[in-house]
Parts: sequence; structure tokens; C-alpha cells
Amino acid sequence: MSERLQKRLARLGVASRRAAEDLIREGRVTVNGIVATLGASVTDADDVRVDGHLLDTPTGQHTTFALYKPKGVVTTAKDELGRAGVLDKMPRVPGLHPVGRLDRDSEGLLLLTTNGDLTLRLTHPRYEHEKQYRAWTDVDLADRDLERLERGVDLDDGRTSPAVVERAAGGLYITLREGRNRQVRRMVEALGADVTRLVRVRFGGLWLGDLRPGEFDELHAEDLSALETIDRASPRWRRAEEDMHARWD
Repeated sequence: MSERLQKRLARLGVASRRAAEDLIREGRVTVNGIVATLGASVTDADDVRVDGHLLDTPTGQHTTFALYKPKGVVTTAKDELGRAGVLDKMPRVPGLHPVGRLDRDSEGLLLLTTNGDLTLRLTHPRYEHEKQYRAWTDVDLADRDLERLERGVDLDDGRTSPAVVERAAGGLYITLREGRNRQVRRMVEALGADVTRLVRVRFGGLWLGDLRPGEFDELHAEDLSALETIDRASPRWRRAEEDMHARWD
């Protein structure tokens, strides 16, 4: 029985179906030695490879990394302008793909995984996973500006959801439950200011920690559990939050 190639990749846990389509468009998938095209169908008899590696890894055995994405590096796996991409920083792992986006001018915590189900859970709006950012601004924001961010501001693609905002030296911490394109920057611009530096310090219950630009760590069971479970009362959470403030304030 045949099935769409992107569905096969998703079923084997290589990536979500949408991310699998990106892999195909980027020319990273071959079928029987030929670079695949979007919409192709395959059967169990076909030789399907990602980055030259045969898809024979048992379902459920996945690899996930936390990377400190440096400023100036694009999140797309393959950039048409030839700019440095996040996969250039990573080991060559079949099916590895970024979880969501972090714009070129921003830096900080970016997850990469071979687990399509994890990607779906972390990026689908219905799960509302928190993302926290440390932002520096070109002017000091007034209390009323922070209150506007907390309530939500009107952008060209609609009003933003309420945010959690904390003042910091030269800027703020802001926690979002949605992930629009360049959202923090646009929210601050709506107040008449500009973000001069933006670092993502937390994704769900996972913190950037002491990673430096370009460094990465492989995540293990405890990390993955923390990623999807927020326990603000735990000693681990309190230590991570204290370490964050010590590093960025």
C-alpha cells in the first residue's frame, strides 16, 4: 500500500508532517536514490533516506538537543541566500529539524529534534507552551507600557494574548503563550520603542542555563519531562530562575 512521503516521514517519527514537507523541499530526502519531490508516494518496498541515512531507526528512539542559537544564524535548515543555518552547528542526525522558529536577529534557546510528535506538541497553538524572553530596549519603558504588554497590544495580524511582563535593567522579561513571527519585537514597536537585543531564556519548563552561543546539549528523559511540565514550586525551577537573573540582570 502506498502513502504520501511526508506522511511516511511523520509516521516514522522523523518530523511533523509540516516539517517533513520542509525536508522534502530542501532536497534532503531521497526515494530509491532520487531526490524526492513534494507529493510523491512511497511503499514499504521503497528505499527512503533523509540526509543519506536509511530510515530504519525504530519508532520511538529519538534525539533532541537544546542549542544556544547565536545572533545572525537562520533557523531554516537550508537558506536560499547561503546564510549560516542552525543545522550547521549540530551533529548530522537524520531527520533533525528545528522546533519552531527564532528569527535571525534573535538568540537563545532553540530546540532541535527528530521527534515529530514532540514538535507538534511544542508548536501547536492549542498546547500554549510558554516561551520567555529577555529583551533590551532603546528607551526605558514606562509602567503603563508594561501594562499594555500584559493586556495585549494590537498588531497587524490581530491583538496579542495577555503576557507576563517583568521589568529588568535596560528592558524586560516577557513570557508568551503564542508564537507569531517576530512577536516580541513587534509588540515593543507598537509602544514606540525598539528591541536592541532579544534572548530566549526558556521554552516550557526548559531553561537556557549556562549554554553559550553555538553550544548545545542533548536532552535526556529528565530534561524532556521538565520541558513539557512546569513546576514553579520545585527547587530546580527556583534555582534555574535565580541563575537566569544572575546571568542577564
